[in-house]
Amino acid sequence: MKKIIQVRIYKGAKYYVAECADLPVVTQGKTLDEVAKNIEEAISLHLEGEDLEEWDILPDFSILVNFELGPIYAKA
Repeated sequence: MKKIIQVRIYKGAKYYVAECADLPVVTQGKTLDEVAKNIEEAISLHLEGEDLEEWDILPDFSILVNFELGPIYAKA
């Protein structure tokens, strides 16, 4: 069973976007703080009333966030 739910955050055209790798959950926010709060809330709402064993998730799970910095360009 998973103790960690993985999330990827990246900068979209206008907002930061957070996508779960383990759950069908996606959200966005204007700032990193906002998107972090939103993904935590979205995961909680998605799992509310669910049997965590069906999702193969432990009850005391953690959220691990990976932040994509985007392309790095070599300076000439």
